[in-house]
Amino acid sequence: MKYVTPLNDVEIETLQQMHAHHPSRRARLRAHSLLLSHQRYTIPQIAHFYQVDQRRVSAWMERWQTWGLVGLYDRPRSGRPPILNAEEQQQVYAYLDDSPKDIKKVVEAMEQKTHKRVSTKTIKRLIKKSHSWKRIKKSPAQPPEPQQYSRKQEMIARLQARESHGECDLWYFDGAGFCLEPYLPYAWQPIGTSIEVPTSSHNRRLNVLGFLKRNNDLYPYMIEGSIDTSVIIECFDQFRAQLDKRSYVVLDNAPMHRSKAFLQRIPQWVKKGLIIKYLPSYAPELNLIEILWRFIKYYWLPFSAYTSFQSLCKAVEEILTRFGTDYTITFQAA
Repeated sequence: MKYVTPLNDVEIETLQQMHAHHPSRRARLRAHSLLLSHQRYTIPQIAHFYQVDQRRVSAWMERWQTWGLVGLYDRPRSGRPPILNAEEQQQVYAYLDDSPKDIKKVVEAMEQKTHKRVSTKTIKRLIKKSHSWKRIKKSPAQPPEPQQYSRKQEMIARLQARESHGECDLWYFDGAGFCLEPYLPYAWQPIGTSIEVPTSSHNRRLNVLGFLKRNNDLYPYMIEGSIDTSVIIECFDQFRAQLDKRSYVVLDNAPMHRSKAFLQRIPQWVKKGLIIKYLPSYAPELNLIEILWRFIKYYWLPFSAYTSFQSLCKAVEEILTRFGTDYTITFQAA
């Protein structure tokens, strides 16, 4: 049975350090294999442990015997030079900025510029180093006022700290609408076939109002039809009746949240421990419940939800009911 030549103390310590700290996984694997062989593990056992061929383990031992530590490093490998040089690769990113949805246009532009024909796969391999294929986000009409935005961030951080000490609860309020126009722009589909959902002519809409905490506590209110100030006030009244400690609710500046009737109700809620805090304009990212709506629309609703309005209502209700157990979101600290 073949084993590595018995190692001395210096070699053992060197291989142990290499196994523990070397940045190359292959080098760490080879060092550990030699240590195992020194401990009288057989080549088949080492090969089985690392799921490699026995001849490869034997070759590691021979390289160690011949070249010592140097034999454990990967040898320089020759490869095909890149089709595009560094300057041309930077040009790819410039064209990608102009055509972020169509790599074929990037290929055509590069061919005209460099007279080199590269495949879309080559371009994808290059841009995957710094780009990813994901949904384009809608941005607010204008950026929020910086100082106000900073103050609101600090306010939320303070309230989060108080909440973590049990002094209060912090809730995020907003509403979302669901209809039979699906939010399904992308999906993995078998080549040659397409996943289809029926086109609906119905204009019925399911509205959901919700109060969300960072720990995934949720109080949702499903409403079929339009929502006005009176509906929102009724939801706040019902929500306030369920609270057992001082609670803060952050919400955006939608007209119904700033209506005269809503503002007149705030002092009554404050007396009963429910305090309203408004977010700055054009800053939806500060309202955590926006993340919940996005998860429901883009990830959690099944295709079957769009077969009928009743199916949609049932699917949304099931997600809202199971949120916090089967459906959860891990929110980052502010």
